[in-house]
Amino acid sequence: MATLKDIAERTGVSVNTVSLALRGSPRVGQSTRERILESARALDYTPNHAAQSLVTRRNMTVGLLLTDMTSPVLTQVAQKLEIELKAKGYVTLLAASNGDGEEEERALATFRSRQVDGVLVYPNHRRHLDGIRRLAASGMPVILLAGKEVEGLDVVTIDEQHGSALAARHLIDLGHRRIGLIDSERATGNAEKIDGYRQALAEAGIEVDPALIVGPGGHGISQGYAAMAHLLTLPDPPTAVLASTDRIAMGGLRWCQENGIDVPTDVSVFGYDNVEYAEAAAPPLSSVNYPAEQIAQAAAELMLDRINTSADATKRIVLKPDLVIRSSTAGR
Repeated sequence: MATLKDIAERTGVSVNTVSLALRGSPRVGQSTRERILESARALDYTPNHAAQSLVTRRNMTVGLLLTDMTSPVLTQVAQKLEIELKAKGYVTLLAASNGDGEEEERALATFRSRQVDGVLVYPNHRRHLDGIRRLAASGMPVILLAGKEVEGLDVVTIDEQHGSALAARHLIDLGHRRIGLIDSERATGNAEKIDGYRQALAEAGIEVDPALIVGPGGHGISQGYAAMAHLLTLPDPPTAVLASTDRIAMGGLRWCQENGIDVPTDVSVFGYDNVEYAEAAAPPLSSVNYPAEQIAQAAAELMLDRINTSADATKRIVLKPDLVIRSSTAGR
């Protein structure tokens, strides 16, 4: 196995210069760096991260905990985070809690036992954060990627209440007064989306009808299908429906198609997250845009800052989403 010394002998520079060049240090000139990188490739050099960690006290690894590997928006964020961290020399160790508190605890314990340099977390439940707080109290950098109201932890997230309120206001502006909400988030302690819905209706002087708020019992297409069936078979059904995820909305669209309900003539449907397939839905789905790239950039930047420097004050970065209007919504 090639070593730094082998590369140094091949290029005629010091071992320290080779080390600096491989770490991307600006202290090494461009031509020298290219010569060193070419020699490293020719010798099939592989960094010994175990040896490096003894010197730097870092494993160059960041843990990322998702709640659901099948969620399009979470996997999009995971991909972009991996790209951001890889550009800085870090490997991303991925795990999922699958909506289970015990699985979340096991994943956090695994990250700790592997001595990752920091952990990014989509929490399983917004109100039950004891395991995450214990990990942060141990000295490990921990950043939540959801829960703008969480105290005592770093947070990088979007303002979900703002996004929900924007969507509901848009439907109100189109002339809708009976607006249904399929809210899959409350079961995980997240009231932001229903709060935004209530806020927009109150501002417009519309009384909230509890019969129009449905908890589908899951986040999938089948749950959205069943929830839409419930709403549109009410004696006085809504003329518009806001769903807490695009997957939920897609299930609702399918029910409408199978039951002769025209979208948006008979009912408008609004999703949340603006995942890639929302544009390909039939009809194309209006949605609240989840800024995955900006979330990933901000989270990676804050994580690297936490790894490299100590700070007592926690930081909260909350991004404001916007709307993407397509043909699943129309005026009354």
